[in-house]
Amino acid sequence: QVQLVESGGGSVQAGGSLRLSCEASSYILNSKIMAWFRQAPGKEREGVAVISPGGVSAEYDSSVKGRFTISRDNAKKTAYLQMNALKSEDTAMYWCAADRRSGKGLRADYIYWGQGTQVTVSS
Repeated sequence: QVQLVESGGGSVQAGGSLRLSCEASSYILNSKIMAWFRQAPGKEREGVAVISPGGVSAEYDSSVKGRFTISRDNAKKTAYLQMNALKSEDTAMYWCAADRRSGKGLRADYIYWGQGTQVTVSS
């Protein structure tokens, strides 16, 4: 059973930065697309960023483009989400996901999900 474990969430003031990490339990995910999702209170879950297996290409939701950067280190079986210039509207539970089951890009569904990490941005 492949597991994903997120870390790095927390509370930060608006304008600050956080880096989320997502470590996989198996190298098998090195050949899979990985993504970050979030869900704010009262809102639907949304795709934030997705990265190709080799880390060459990435896609971002328009709300985070230019502020967030997704990356991965396959040697460490870890994906990252660097979040800069955080806004109060970035407050949400964040999940990493891997191995696309269906769909494309930010609207894809994934087989493996982490347990989530909370990000709270105060203004």
